[in-house]
Amino acid sequence: MSLSTKISDKTATIGIVGLGYVGLPHAVAFATAGFPVIGIDVNGERVAAINRGVSQIPDVPSEQLAPLVAAHRLSASTDPGHLVEADVTLICVPTPFDDMKTPDLRYIVAAARGIAANLRPDTMVILQSTTYPGTTEEVVQPILENSGLKAGRDFHLVFSPERIDPGNRQYSAHNIPKVVGGLTPQCTELACVLFGHLTPDVHPVSTPRAAEMTKLLENIFRSVNIAMVNELAVLMERMQIDIWEVIDAARTKPFGFMAFTPGPGVGGHCIPVDPYYLSWKAREFDFYTKFIELAAEVNADMPDHVVRKVIAGLNLDGKPVRGSTVLILGVAFKRDIDDARNSPAQRVIELLLDAGAHIEYHDPFVATFRTGGNALHRRPTTLRSISLDEGLNAADAVVILTGHTTVDYAQVVSRVRVVVDAVNVTGEVAEAAGRVIRLGAPMPVSL
Repeated sequence: MSLSTKISDKTATIGIVGLGYVGLPHAVAFATAGFPVIGIDVNGERVAAINRGVSQIPDVPSEQLAPLVAAHRLSASTDPGHLVEADVTLICVPTPFDDMKTPDLRYIVAAARGIAANLRPDTMVILQSTTYPGTTEEVVQPILENSGLKAGRDFHLVFSPERIDPGNRQYSAHNIPKVVGGLTPQCTELACVLFGHLTPDVHPVSTPRAAEMTKLLENIFRSVNIAMVNELAVLMERMQIDIWEVIDAARTKPFGFMAFTPGPGVGGHCIPVDPYYLSWKAREFDFYTKFIELAAEVNADMPDHVVRKVIAGLNLDGKPVRGSTVLILGVAFKRDIDDARNSPAQRVIELLLDAGAHIEYHDPFVATFRTGGNALHRRPTTLRSISLDEGLNAADAVVILTGHTTVDYAQVVSRVRVVVDAVNVTGEVAEAAGRVIRLGAPMPVSL
């Protein structure tokens, strides 16, 4: 039976390499659509949990996963040898950068090697991991062709960027539009049919490079606009103007304006990383993405600005930062999720430790948080979340870095004199108290 027929009648076995924030939602989406799914992950604990029907990813409730496992629609393994059963294999692994901001493709390379060792004719490999233009053809294709099979002739090769947004309850793998770029028109067409079983909106592009660049454009667009409002936030503090009021006013324009908000920096797997992936690749073409890199630098400097506000707040209260206890509220990179990858909280904490502060944190979604192990703090340290009550009792200052909706901010403001709100979640409470130090707003004259 041909791959085309298997995809059409949903008998094609789907292999998913990487069962994290991207891979597991796609595994569940394909299994829910009626495909048999095999997931591969190097994390044995995660694999065992999945095979018990227990999800470690908040966007995938165990109640959704368990029936699929019980019905033998979805299984997981640490052994890539099971990929020999796959008719379609999706690569959903991380793509970080190293200490020099150089793309680190080790996980893509490892995944491709595992697939190559088990590759069969008339199958399809789809790279979903965010990466620079050319990765599919320059990195993945040669590894897969070490199997003796030829991409575009013996097997199909495609890039289709993942667009999973952790914590987004409106959009998931079931309804996010898919962009698809295959090595050949036939590769693209078949992948479009496959993803058509998940979402009604599939958009083909001419090449894998075009699809790879699409994802970078989406994320760099966000990075640049966030950098702009971050820079304006710092300026408006000096001008005694509230940027949040200005943004609310500007968003009344029904055209030509898209609201972005400032914050303590950018986090997650994409926004802090993707500008550097593109700038690294651009140098191959003797081109320097100065504007894009400058935006990334502005965002990377925001934790320093937040720390300066903490120090200023403590000084207003007659306290030095050295020896003071600072409670960090929220270390996840966005609200109501457990993902702390590349969170600006890491640098905020390290800078405060450098200044002599004692650090505690409270995050209802992140039980432990690792700092250090880098040029700023070479010794890695693992912190553990404490209760909000315990943290407020001990705190000389509170820094709100993530606006989790489960936190009682009225209690925070009433119990601690120095509160730095980097995400504008204290709202009317701050206005009533008159002493909350908000990012992008005039500094209180006293506490």
